[in-house]
Amino acid sequence: MHPPIPFNKPFITGKEIEYISAAISNSGIAADGYFTRRCAELLSERFSIPKVLMTSSCTSALEMAALLCDLNGGDEVIMPSFTFVSTANAVVRCGAKPIFVDIRAETLNIDERLIEDSITSKTKAIFVVHYAGVSCEMDRIKGIAEKHGLVVVEDAAQGVNATYKGRALGSIGHLGAYSFHDTKNYVSGEGGALCVNDSRLVERAEIIRDKGTNRSQFFRGAVDKYTWVDEGSSFAPAEITCAFLLAQLEAMDEITVRRRAVYQFYLESLSPLAEQELLTIPTAPENCETNYHMFHILLNDMKTRDGLMAHLKHDGISAVFHYVPLHSSVMGRKYWQNGESLAITDDLSSRLLRLPFYADITTDEQARVVNSISEFLERPVSHSSRQ
Repeated sequence: MHPPIPFNKPFITGKEIEYISAAISNSGIAADGYFTRRCAELLSERFSIPKVLMTSSCTSALEMAALLCDLNGGDEVIMPSFTFVSTANAVVRCGAKPIFVDIRAETLNIDERLIEDSITSKTKAIFVVHYAGVSCEMDRIKGIAEKHGLVVVEDAAQGVNATYKGRALGSIGHLGAYSFHDTKNYVSGEGGALCVNDSRLVERAEIIRDKGTNRSQFFRGAVDKYTWVDEGSSFAPAEITCAFLLAQLEAMDEITVRRRAVYQFYLESLSPLAEQELLTIPTAPENCETNYHMFHILLNDMKTRDGLMAHLKHDGISAVFHYVPLHSSVMGRKYWQNGESLAITDDLSSRLLRLPFYADITTDEQARVVNSISEFLERPVSHSSRQ
């Protein structure tokens, strides 16, 4: 019996324990010590982001972004339904309503051609999601936002170190949010960052991040005492989290090279099945440089997808689908009461399967995955036999 192949396994560089030990020795394991500052500086410098604020999660960064959009009850925010719950939760917590827009079949990103028709007098912002580290059509989206006076927030949870026309994802909209969750390319267990690209939002972002106080100004000597001046919460990460993360960010190029090799192996090995039209493999527009966050395939129908997932599980291989579209979820239906279909979202989400993908996966393990997929799809019997 072969050992099981997990869906995800975090890559460890070897410096994480050293940096955590240094953080402990510095007697400063709360927020905003040396390692927190260094992570923010590295991201800011590498991705040309004016201000980066490290957060406890990408969810925290999105919630900060929603507060910075000044969302209130009755406001509307345009976003895809094909996203993780945090994108919508950030908006809902402010009392605003998510307005779901269908996605493009080519990228599974929000279809920019449909955005303008969803704008009303209540619209305050557009939250875009860069699925699988492939950028949305940001030039068109920014043009729409400027025309209607809207804030653009990039949910770049999956997009750290990916680009659109040479610009880093997270650096293009007014605000951006990164994730360093255990499942991402560069990890700290939990963790995130808010990218502030509009200088007018920097001071308030610092206040919101620090429980609504102006403590950052106090530490800079701009005020003689700090106090409660705005709404906010405890959004900052612990220093130990950022000590772990710094080791990851310093190895960003090495990790990316490893992930690129994994991506290319799947792409080349599964191409024959794609040519037989047994599945569809991902593509990226020419103006987008992906970060090789994941490798997903689209099967021809849900029955085949579910059957393949069961077959892989039987072979000790973990593959997963996502997302349940938000507009069809229990919570989402409270906001999407008109029952309008998002045809492409509904279709593709029912046929998508993510394959095991991590920097340390071996070519032998990948070959096992590919062989198991081929065995299932090319056999003459019903694909549902192992459901």
